[in-house]
Amino acid sequence: MSDQAQPTENKQEVKTETPPATPTTPPKGRWFVVHTYSGHENKASAALRQRVDAMRLTHKIFEVVVPTRNIVTVKHGKKEESKEKIFPGYILVRMDLDDDSWLAVRTTPGVTAFVGMGNKPTAISDKEVEAIMQFMKIQAPKFKAKFSVGEAVKIIDGPFADFLGTVETIDDAHGKVRVLVSIFGRETPVELDFLQVSKL
Repeated sequence: MSDQAQPTENKQEVKTETPPATPTTPPKGRWFVVHTYSGHENKASAALRQRVDAMRLTHKIFEVVVPTRNIVTVKHGKKEESKEKIFPGYILVRMDLDDDSWLAVRTTPGVTAFVGMGNKPTAISDKEVEAIMQFMKIQAPKFKAKFSVGEAVKIIDGPFADFLGTVETIDDAHGKVRVLVSIFGRETPVELDFLQVSKL
């Protein structure tokens, strides 16, 4: 009795198709730089947001930003964290520019002008916007010295407390300062924390 060959089943490979990625919709509008009175950036941006709602222009003016970064200042021997404006006197507005949106921004209290060529506002590039936004997202606060190179200061803490010296270098990133102190008639550099030094 001869063996009969068993029929071979053809297994078809089932291919699962990955759905195409949904393209991300780019944000509406372009970014424009708007000049404000110095020190009125927050007031002007708040006033503009209110005007956008009141004038029903949310479909033309989408976002208002005051570019800031976190800093740490030293006052009276204490660290204080606050926000520092990156571009004092300027705010950023993402908008579709036309007569209505231009007028809404331009007539906002505290706003003095658009930045651009002549009377025509000029949008800033996406690369510039990305750089500004990334800079704003940096979480580590930066120190900001209240004294300058060459300034006479007093050391208020550490082994050289009550010594007077002259600021040689300032390291804002790490909150350090190098002070030249006169020891035995010779100027000796001493590295200190901002908290260890005060203005005269």
